[in-house]
Amino acid sequence: MIADAPPPRGFAAAIERGGFGLIAEIKERSPSVGPMRAENVREAVPAYAEFPLVRAVSVLTNERHFGMSITRLAEIRAAVPKPVLRKDFFLDEYQIREARAFGADAVLLMANVLDAARLKGFHQLASELGMDSLFEVHTGEEIDMLPPNARLVGINSRKFKSQSGFVGPSGSSQQDFSLDARVFQMADKLPAGTLRVAESGISPESIPSVRQTFHAALVGTSLLRDARGIRSCLREFESALAG
Repeated sequence: MIADAPPPRGFAAAIERGGFGLIAEIKERSPSVGPMRAENVREAVPAYAEFPLVRAVSVLTNERHFGMSITRLAEIRAAVPKPVLRKDFFLDEYQIREARAFGADAVLLMANVLDAARLKGFHQLASELGMDSLFEVHTGEEIDMLPPNARLVGINSRKFKSQSGFVGPSGSSQQDFSLDARVFQMADKLPAGTLRVAESGISPESIPSVRQTFHAALVGTSLLRDARGIRSCLREFESALAG
């Protein structure tokens, strides 16, 4: 399957060129707030393809927690002309190979899930397969775990280790209690030349401050739960960047 997979699209290159942009996410639900709006999920792929502000697409493939699968990633990759990130809890090399086999252009490597040796090894394997790696950190200690050649690093404001406020797969909440935006201040601790991504809790209102220190923002819930529709929300992000 890897041999027959479509050639990788440059995920890091898409983030680097064109100024600040979004990595727009697709998921059915979230453990922290519950279900997304079904109509927004349906419209996500054509909307993300349409808006130049969206530099790349993130697809959750953990079905238990987010309602998506690796086959959905392949379908989305075929329908959108932008690089696609497989976002999952990577624990085994097989998942890296599986990501490429189903068309992923990049993988998410979480420093609160993997040790330094596996972060380095998974990154090397992904590179050999032609994929980029988005490293994800929450603390300064996790930054220290990153391999020296880590080029693309996301700082996640979600406190995964805290269960307070999580609603579970069948619940719903208007507020995400798992966020702490103060961690974005760690951006200054990342090595010079690193492409910086702000993850979780990003809204149009927060864009003016985030864009000062980050190259991109990974945005999912604010797009997928907006009652006005996903395109209206994307236009609001565009206005925030233009202002």
